[in-house]
Amino acid sequence: MTIKIGLCNLRLTLIPSIAYVLLMVLLISLGNWQLSRSSEKAAYLAEQEKQSQLPPLSFTSELPVDAASIRYRTVELTGRYDTERQFLLDNQIRHGKAGYFVMTPLLPENSNTAVLVNRGWIEAGRDRQTLPDITLQESKVTVQGRINAFPDVGYHLEGAEIPTDTWPSLVQLIDSNIIAEKLGYPLADYQIELHPAEDQGYLREWHIATVIPPEKHVAYAVQWYGLALTLTALFIWYACKTKHE
Repeated sequence: MTIKIGLCNLRLTLIPSIAYVLLMVLLISLGNWQLSRSSEKAAYLAEQEKQSQLPPLSFTSELPVDAASIRYRTVELTGRYDTERQFLLDNQIRHGKAGYFVMTPLLPENSNTAVLVNRGWIEAGRDRQTLPDITLQESKVTVQGRINAFPDVGYHLEGAEIPTDTWPSLVQLIDSNIIAEKLGYPLADYQIELHPAEDQGYLREWHIATVIPPEKHVAYAVQWYGLALTLTALFIWYACKTKHE
């Protein structure tokens, strides 16, 4: 079949035409998917920002076990730090340096369920056998922070969730059930990221979590659409060239 476009007569042969259509469908679909992901991420980030702007929660009874509905909310708790039993979450990188998140159990007033307070990042020493000093000056505290899931470490080895026997206990992955068993009391399945203005903390650069921001998805979509345009130009050039030959 031949189609005339300007000075060019396109000769459309079966196999190249089918290949072109299939590739176009694929490229356009990938571009549309990236735009859809961008919209989802934007809505996700907007919801997180909205949650973080709400007034601080103050629990006067048992802590909620599941924090899905209150994730990213600010919370204020009064209680007692378990100063003798703290955890160091290993393999945390900040500014190109290896270190730990300092995870300290907080036993709130009027609750039998404790919660891990992430007091921030501390650099590891050259000798990994010597752990940093994370001594607390005060155990009775009122703290404010953000409710969040435990840090995601991505790929991890078998046994990463098993803490060491000594204190502070070193662990590579937080499993609230295993940590609760080691502590000997119930533990909430989320952390509180200590507010940067609070005392007795370390480096705290809490971010709203998203691996790929919405803008990056839009950029990927533009790339897929650009490839579709390039493919169309090459197909037209090939069809005209074939006719000419």
